[in-house]
Amino acid sequence: MNPSDVLIKPILSEKANKQTEKMNRYSFVVDRKANKLEIKKAVESFYGVTVEKVNTNVVPSKAKSKYTKAGFIVGRKPAKKKAIVTVAEGETIDLYGSGI
Repeated sequence: MNPSDVLIKPILSEKANKQTEKMNRYSFVVDRKANKLEIKKAVESFYGVTVEKVNTNVVPSKAKSKYTKAGFIVGRKPAKKKAIVTVAEGETIDLYGSGI
């Protein structure tokens, strides 16, 4: 699998930011078919850091509905796979692109 296809986007939330500050962990949404070795290679090649550990979990799809003039509209949110990557001590990833 191509490394650019593995990483979809970083997760930028309060919980992810706390993990980054305290435990040097970064969260990403990744391709559902990617395994831990492919995720490790992709992060190391894109960001130039040393990855110590990769944890993954698959978030199942959810049913979603809303009420409109036409009645109830029912659909589903897609399933996704998350990867939590632990980076070596002293290394960081600049997810916000400040460049300073």
